[in-house]
Amino acid sequence: MKAALLTLPLALLTACAPSTPTPASQAVDSQTSVSPAESTGLTVDASQLGANHWLLTSATDAGNQPIDVLFPNEDVPLQLDFAEGRIHISGGCNQHNGSYRLEQQTLVIGPLAATERACEPALMAADQAIAAQFSKPLQVKAIDSGQLLLVSADGATLSWRGEPTAQTRFGGPGETVFWEVAPQRKPCSHGVMANAQCLQVRPVHYSAEGIKQPASADFSLFYGEIEGYQHQPGTRNILRLKRYPVANPPADGSSLAYVLDLVVESENVGP
Repeated sequence: MKAALLTLPLALLTACAPSTPTPASQAVDSQTSVSPAESTGLTVDASQLGANHWLLTSATDAGNQPIDVLFPNEDVPLQLDFAEGRIHISGGCNQHNGSYRLEQQTLVIGPLAATERACEPALMAADQAIAAQFSKPLQVKAIDSGQLLLVSADGATLSWRGEPTAQTRFGGPGETVFWEVAPQRKPCSHGVMANAQCLQVRPVHYSAEGIKQPASADFSLFYGEIEGYQHQPGTRNILRLKRYPVANPPADGSSLAYVLDLVVESENVGP
Protein backbone atom coordinates (compact mmCIF):
# COMPACT_ATOMS: atom_id res chain seq x y z
CA MET A 1 0.00 0.00 0.00
CA LYS A 2 1.32 3.42 -0.90
CA ALA A 3 1.82 5.92 1.88
CA ALA A 4 0.43 9.42 1.59
CA LEU A 5 2.48 11.70 -0.61
CA LEU A 6 4.26 14.52 1.16
CA THR A 7 4.59 17.55 -1.10
CA LEU A 8 5.92 20.90 -0.01
CA PRO A 9 4.20 24.16 -1.05
CA LEU A 10 5.05 25.51 -4.48
CA ALA A 11 6.50 28.63 -2.86
CA LEU A 12 9.41 26.53 -1.64
CA LEU A 13 10.16 25.37 -5.18
CA THR A 14 10.76 28.90 -6.34
CA ALA A 15 13.06 29.69 -3.44
CA CYS A 16 15.96 29.07 -5.80
CA ALA A 17 14.87 31.84 -8.18
CA PRO A 18 17.15 34.91 -8.14
CA SER A 19 15.99 37.42 -5.59
CA THR A 20 17.30 40.38 -3.68
CA PRO A 21 18.22 39.27 -0.14
CA THR A 22 16.54 41.16 2.66
CA PRO A 23 19.20 43.18 4.45
CA ALA A 24 19.68 41.97 8.00
CA SER A 25 19.17 45.51 9.21
CA GLN A 26 15.66 45.51 7.75
CA ALA A 27 14.68 41.91 8.49
CA VAL A 28 12.95 42.55 11.82
CA ASP A 29 9.97 44.77 12.50
CA SER A 30 11.26 48.34 12.73
CA GLN A 31 9.18 48.83 15.89
CA THR A 32 11.61 46.58 17.77
CA SER A 33 14.52 48.40 19.35
CA VAL A 34 17.25 47.46 21.78
CA SER A 35 19.96 49.28 23.62
CA PRO A 36 23.31 49.13 21.82
CA ALA A 37 25.63 46.40 23.07
CA GLU A 38 28.53 47.39 25.24
CA SER A 39 31.40 48.17 22.89
CA THR A 40 34.07 45.48 23.08
CA GLY A 41 35.77 46.03 19.72
CA LEU A 42 34.08 42.87 18.40
CA THR A 43 32.90 43.09 14.80
CA VAL A 44 29.86 41.00 13.87
CA ASP A 45 28.26 40.84 10.44
CA ALA A 46 25.84 38.61 8.55
CA SER A 47 28.59 37.00 6.46
CA GLN A 48 30.23 35.63 9.61
CA LEU A 49 26.96 34.17 10.83
CA GLY A 50 26.11 32.67 7.45
CA ALA A 51 29.49 31.06 6.82
CA ASN A 52 28.82 28.18 9.22
CA HIS A 53 26.25 25.82 10.59
CA TRP A 54 26.30 26.46 14.36
CA LEU A 55 25.93 23.41 16.62
CA LEU A 56 25.12 23.87 20.32
CA THR A 57 27.94 22.46 22.49
CA SER A 58 27.15 23.90 25.93
CA ALA A 59 24.50 25.97 27.69
CA THR A 60 24.51 27.34 31.23
CA ASP A 61 22.09 29.60 33.08
CA ALA A 62 22.92 32.79 34.98
CA GLY A 63 24.03 30.68 37.94
CA ASN A 64 26.41 28.67 35.72
CA GLN A 65 24.20 25.57 35.94
CA PRO A 66 23.80 23.37 32.83
CA ILE A 67 20.59 23.85 30.85
CA ASP A 68 20.01 20.16 30.17
CA VAL A 69 16.68 20.68 28.42
CA LEU A 70 18.56 22.07 25.39
CA PHE A 71 20.27 18.69 24.82
CA PRO A 72 17.45 16.22 24.12
CA ASN A 73 19.48 14.12 21.69
CA GLU A 74 23.21 13.42 22.05
CA ASP A 75 23.52 12.56 18.37
CA VAL A 76 21.66 15.59 16.95
CA PRO A 77 22.51 18.89 18.68
CA LEU A 78 20.44 22.03 18.24
CA GLN A 79 21.63 23.92 15.17
CA LEU A 80 21.49 27.52 13.95
CA ASP A 81 21.70 28.60 10.33
CA PHE A 82 21.67 32.17 9.03
CA ALA A 83 20.89 33.19 5.43
CA GLU A 84 19.48 36.29 3.73
CA GLY A 85 18.29 37.95 6.93
CA ARG A 86 16.67 34.74 8.23
CA ILE A 87 17.54 32.43 11.10
CA HIS A 88 16.71 28.72 11.04
CA ILE A 89 16.76 26.55 14.20
CA SER A 90 16.69 22.75 13.98
CA GLY A 91 17.61 19.70 16.03
CA GLY A 92 14.60 19.57 18.34
CA CYS A 93 11.19 18.30 17.31
CA ASN A 94 10.19 21.19 15.07
CA GLN A 95 12.06 23.64 12.88
CA HIS A 96 11.88 27.35 13.73
CA ASN A 97 12.34 30.21 11.28
CA GLY A 98 12.34 33.96 11.70
CA SER A 99 13.98 37.19 10.67
CA TYR A 100 16.96 38.70 12.45
CA ARG A 101 19.10 41.80 12.49
CA LEU A 102 22.38 42.84 14.04
CA GLU A 103 22.84 46.00 16.10
CA GLN A 104 26.59 46.13 16.77
CA GLN A 105 27.09 43.04 18.94
CA THR A 106 23.37 42.49 19.58
CA LEU A 107 21.41 39.80 17.75
CA VAL A 108 17.71 40.65 17.53
CA ILE A 109 15.35 37.86 16.44
CA GLY A 110 11.89 38.55 15.02
CA PRO A 111 8.85 36.38 15.85
CA LEU A 112 9.64 32.71 15.19
CA ALA A 113 7.34 30.49 13.13
CA ALA A 114 7.57 26.73 13.68
CA THR A 115 6.41 23.52 12.11
CA GLU A 116 3.74 21.61 14.05
CA ARG A 117 4.98 18.07 14.55
CA ALA A 118 4.33 16.12 17.75
CA CYS A 119 7.35 14.34 19.22
CA GLU A 120 8.54 12.82 22.47
CA PRO A 121 8.39 15.19 25.47
CA ALA A 122 12.16 15.85 25.61
CA LEU A 123 12.22 17.16 22.04
CA MET A 124 9.11 19.27 22.56
CA ALA A 125 10.63 20.74 25.72
CA ALA A 126 13.82 21.62 23.80
CA ASP A 127 11.70 23.46 21.22
CA GLN A 128 10.06 25.57 23.92
CA ALA A 129 13.34 26.26 25.71
CA ILE A 130 15.30 27.41 22.65
CA ALA A 131 12.38 29.56 21.44
CA ALA A 132 12.30 31.22 24.86
CA GLN A 133 16.06 31.92 24.73
CA PHE A 134 15.67 33.62 21.34
CA SER A 135 12.54 35.59 22.20
CA LYS A 136 14.67 38.53 23.41
CA PRO A 137 17.89 40.07 22.07
CA LEU A 138 21.13 38.17 22.64
CA GLN A 139 24.64 39.56 22.99
CA VAL A 140 27.33 38.13 20.71
CA LYS A 141 30.34 37.77 23.00
CA ALA A 142 32.61 35.90 20.58
CA ILE A 143 32.52 34.79 16.96
CA ASP A 144 35.13 33.22 14.70
CA SER A 145 35.27 30.26 12.34
CA GLY A 146 35.08 27.81 15.22
CA GLN A 147 32.82 29.34 17.88
CA LEU A 148 29.79 31.54 18.39
CA LEU A 149 29.13 32.62 21.97
CA LEU A 150 25.72 34.13 22.79
CA VAL A 151 24.42 35.50 26.08
CA SER A 152 20.64 35.74 26.43
CA ALA A 153 18.60 38.36 28.24
CA ASP A 154 18.23 36.15 31.32
CA GLY A 155 21.98 35.59 31.61
CA ALA A 156 22.18 32.18 29.92
CA THR A 157 25.39 31.51 27.98
CA LEU A 158 25.06 29.43 24.79
CA SER A 159 28.18 28.15 23.05
CA TRP A 160 27.97 26.98 19.43
CA ARG A 161 30.59 25.15 17.35
CA GLY A 162 30.95 26.25 13.72
CA GLU A 163 30.93 23.82 10.80
CA PRO A 164 31.52 25.47 7.39
CA THR A 165 28.51 25.47 5.06
CA ALA A 166 28.81 23.90 1.62
CA GLN A 167 28.98 27.38 0.08
CA THR A 168 31.93 28.20 2.32
CA ARG A 169 33.69 24.90 1.60
CA PHE A 170 33.23 25.03 -2.17
CA GLY A 171 33.78 28.76 -2.51
CA GLY A 172 30.55 29.82 -4.17
CA PRO A 173 26.74 29.70 -4.06
CA GLY A 174 26.41 26.60 -6.25
CA GLU A 175 23.74 25.80 -8.83
CA THR A 176 20.24 24.65 -7.86
CA VAL A 177 18.98 21.46 -9.52
CA PHE A 178 16.06 19.12 -8.83
CA TRP A 179 16.40 15.34 -8.93
CA GLU A 180 13.96 12.49 -8.50
CA VAL A 181 15.46 9.54 -6.63
CA ALA A 182 13.95 6.12 -7.34
CA PRO A 183 12.81 3.96 -4.40
CA GLN A 184 15.55 1.35 -4.77
CA ARG A 185 19.27 1.41 -5.40
CA LYS A 186 20.73 -0.80 -8.14
CA PRO A 187 23.99 -2.75 -8.37
CA CYS A 188 26.73 -0.79 -10.09
CA SER A 189 30.45 -1.04 -10.76
CA HIS A 190 32.61 1.95 -11.60
CA GLY A 191 36.33 2.25 -11.01
CA VAL A 192 36.98 1.30 -7.40
CA MET A 193 33.22 0.92 -6.79
CA ALA A 194 33.03 -2.82 -7.46
CA ASN A 195 29.75 -4.44 -6.37
CA ALA A 196 28.39 -1.12 -5.12
CA GLN A 197 24.74 -0.06 -4.87
CA CYS A 198 24.01 3.20 -6.69
CA LEU A 199 21.11 5.61 -6.45
CA GLN A 200 18.85 5.89 -9.49
CA VAL A 201 18.20 9.52 -10.36
CA ARG A 202 16.68 11.69 -13.08
CA PRO A 203 16.25 15.45 -13.48
CA VAL A 204 13.01 17.19 -12.53
CA HIS A 205 11.89 20.44 -14.09
CA TYR A 206 9.30 23.01 -13.01
CA SER A 207 7.50 25.67 -14.98
CA ALA A 208 7.80 29.36 -14.14
CA GLU A 209 4.60 28.91 -12.12
CA GLY A 210 6.16 26.11 -10.05
CA ILE A 211 4.27 23.27 -11.76
CA LYS A 212 6.23 20.03 -12.06
CA GLN A 213 6.69 18.97 -15.68
CA PRO A 214 6.34 15.38 -16.96
CA ALA A 215 9.53 13.33 -16.69
CA SER A 216 11.65 13.72 -19.82
CA ALA A 217 14.34 11.14 -19.04
CA ASP A 218 14.73 7.63 -17.69
CA PHE A 219 16.47 6.93 -14.40
CA SER A 220 20.24 6.62 -14.59
CA LEU A 221 22.77 5.39 -12.05
CA PHE A 222 24.48 8.02 -9.91
CA TYR A 223 28.04 6.97 -9.09
CA GLY A 224 28.36 8.97 -5.92
CA GLU A 225 26.47 10.16 -2.87
CA ILE A 226 24.43 13.25 -2.07
CA GLU A 227 25.80 15.05 0.97
CA GLY A 228 23.18 15.30 3.71
CA TYR A 229 20.83 12.75 2.13
CA GLN A 230 20.07 9.35 3.66
CA HIS A 231 18.12 7.12 1.31
CA GLN A 232 15.40 4.90 2.75
CA PRO A 233 14.70 1.82 0.57
CA GLY A 234 11.17 1.89 -0.83
CA THR A 235 10.88 5.69 -0.66
CA ARG A 236 10.71 7.88 -3.76
CA ASN A 237 11.97 11.42 -3.23
CA ILE A 238 12.24 14.63 -5.18
CA LEU A 239 15.18 16.63 -3.92
CA ARG A 240 16.32 20.20 -4.35
CA LEU A 241 20.09 20.07 -4.51
CA LYS A 242 23.00 22.47 -4.67
CA ARG A 243 25.62 21.46 -7.24
CA TYR A 244 29.17 22.71 -6.71
CA PRO A 245 32.30 22.37 -8.84
CA VAL A 246 35.12 20.54 -7.07
CA ALA A 247 38.38 22.40 -7.56
CA ASN A 248 40.78 19.45 -7.30
CA PRO A 249 38.84 16.19 -7.54
CA PRO A 250 40.69 12.89 -7.00
CA ALA A 251 41.64 10.90 -10.09
CA ASP A 252 38.66 8.56 -9.68
CA GLY A 253 36.28 11.20 -8.29
CA SER A 254 33.69 13.52 -9.76
CA SER A 255 34.34 17.16 -10.59
CA LEU A 256 30.90 17.99 -9.15
CA ALA A 257 29.56 17.71 -5.61
CA TYR A 258 25.86 17.50 -4.73
CA VAL A 259 24.48 18.71 -1.39
CA LEU A 260 20.88 18.26 -0.19
CA ASP A 261 19.04 21.58 0.10
CA LEU A 262 15.41 20.43 0.53
CA VAL A 263 13.24 17.30 0.28
CA VAL A 264 10.40 18.56 -1.94
CA GLU A 265 8.37 15.34 -2.16
CA SER A 266 8.57 12.03 -0.34
CA GLU A 267 6.44 8.94 -1.02
CA ASN A 268 6.75 5.44 0.42
CA VAL A 269 5.96 3.06 -2.43
CA GLY A 270 7.19 -0.15 -0.79
CA PRO A 271 9.67 -2.75 -2.12
